[in-house]
Amino acid sequence: MAEDQKGLAIGIDLGTTYSCVAVWQQQHNRVEIIHNDQGNNITPSCVAFTDHERLIGDAAKNQAASNPENTIFDVKRLIGRKYSDPLVQKDKMLWPFKVVAGVDDKPMISVKYKGQEKSLCAEEISSMVLSKMRDIAEAYLEKPVKNAVVTVPAYFNDSQRKATMDAGAIVGLNVIRIINEPTAAAIAYGLDKRNDCVGERNIFVFDFGGGTFDVSILTIKNKVFQVKATAGNTHLGGEDIDNRMINYFVEEMKRKSKVDISGNPRALRRLKSACERAKRALSYAVTTNIEIDGLFEGIDLLSSITRAKFEEINMEVFEECMQTVDRCLKDAKMEKTSVHDVVLVGGSSRIPKMQQLLQDFFNGKDLCKSINPDEAVAYGAAVQAALLTEGLKNVPDLVLKDVTPLSLGILVTGDLMNVMIPKNTTIPIKKKQVFCTNLDYQFSTTIKVYEGERVKASDNNLLGFFHICGFPPAARGYPLDVTFAINENGILSVSAEDKATGNRKGIIISNDKGRLSNEEISKMIKEAENYKSEDEKFLKKAIAMNGLDDHVYKIRKALRKEDISSMLSSKEKEDIMSKILRATYMLDRRNEMEDIVAIEDFLKDLKAISEGIVVVENGCKRKRES
Repeated sequence: MAEDQKGLAIGIDLGTTYSCVAVWQQQHNRVEIIHNDQGNNITPSCVAFTDHERLIGDAAKNQAASNPENTIFDVKRLIGRKYSDPLVQKDKMLWPFKVVAGVDDKPMISVKYKGQEKSLCAEEISSMVLSKMRDIAEAYLEKPVKNAVVTVPAYFNDSQRKATMDAGAIVGLNVIRIINEPTAAAIAYGLDKRNDCVGERNIFVFDFGGGTFDVSILTIKNKVFQVKATAGNTHLGGEDIDNRMINYFVEEMKRKSKVDISGNPRALRRLKSACERAKRALSYAVTTNIEIDGLFEGIDLLSSITRAKFEEINMEVFEECMQTVDRCLKDAKMEKTSVHDVVLVGGSSRIPKMQQLLQDFFNGKDLCKSINPDEAVAYGAAVQAALLTEGLKNVPDLVLKDVTPLSLGILVTGDLMNVMIPKNTTIPIKKKQVFCTNLDYQFSTTIKVYEGERVKASDNNLLGFFHICGFPPAARGYPLDVTFAINENGILSVSAEDKATGNRKGIIISNDKGRLSNEEISKMIKEAENYKSEDEKFLKKAIAMNGLDDHVYKIRKALRKEDISSMLSSKEKEDIMSKILRATYMLDRRNEMEDIVAIEDFLKDLKAISEGIVVVENGCKRKRES
């Protein structure tokens, strides 16, 4: 084995259904995908509990049919989510193991281990899978491993990313970096094809795995890997295809044999295994048989499924994938003809119909299948791990620039979302902006942090909030510095500072605040497209209302000055006060006001009065000076 390397780090692809581990081998100047004790390069992300032992990986999956209630899989779909999340409630109905609500609405998995009930959170199960991957690496390297780069779907939110890091911490594994799966795959492809790349090359990564789906567009130029845009769904993958097949055969058994197996975990587990095999077979065959002896109450399942029927029952899934592909290109502001390579990653990308739809979308372009879709993500993670390991020689010289998937900002007057960091901004990033108070003698304010693409803040997702107080007595417009920072792992922190007093408050968006599920993210982006005109209307109204508020404040402030007031006639004062009362009425009822043209017309009148008073004020000032 290689000589001892200080702080040696491995790359782990922690997948929904399978995981993979790799390491940079200095003596060979390449990445080594490490096989497990069964000789396989991928290991099931599966943990089982029996009366005698805990099993992880192949051993756990092999006994799943006889012990379904205590065999845990798909835990990546739980990590960082709340029990009340609709997606958790939906998945819970499909799993043979029991999921219950824990403290703070945290989903807990209830299993029987050595005759006792035991409750485990998703991080604990993930930590067991990570420990298995570390054991596999240590057996191969013949030395302890403490550091790892772990991959996550590009659309994992803060809560899910932090939960993944916590899973590593549980087993004493230092997760030195979280890296997005499609980005890791692009590193694998880019290094593989580096000598062929002349100039700038646009890579489209299509990552369709067991439980998640991501697409990313990257530009590779020399040693720089720049992510242009990313899109995806953290709740779409091969598992959903399996579940649709299971439902198809459950209905077939109801129809043909008059039995319902949907409430029998053991029968469903056996059917699931058969459906997984059939799905793989249909990648190279046009029809396949499903034969399960004594599936339920002595009744056998003897059936077959054609590729055409398989495609029919899963067409919704395929179409959703293609919509995401289209959205990613639009976000990157790139034409499909500008894409040089389409790279397939993840086991589900092998499905012929999916490949056909993707090829048709890119006008018949040949899809790149030169890298192993099961191993590419771990390969890229291992390269990133090598880059972060001190003392390693001959590591590929590359710079990785990833992006944030959603816009981030704060609430400002009028329920407006003031975007601080737009979506698809390169990270790490730090941005500062000055905001002002909107009331006289305001001694405190609340900073509300949102993510989303809507103009109206309340239509987006509230990530968290904090208060900052102790401002000195001052008129409205007192300045406050607000800073947004996203680190290399995509985790957000927000702070506000009063420069005059040195008072500073902040928040790191934590698991407690429960960020969006991916379905909500997808829905939010679609809404942003569907309701663009509605958003524009709201923005015009909000700007007009804020203008009214500003001019009312300026006019009132000016009228309190005796020299200005004395230069206005009673009729002029009466007209001005009438307009101020009308503006105040409109501001008090801003939610009911719908006629934007009328608001803007009235704003022009108020602006004219304000400008007239400024002229009077300047005249008074010149008079005083002379």
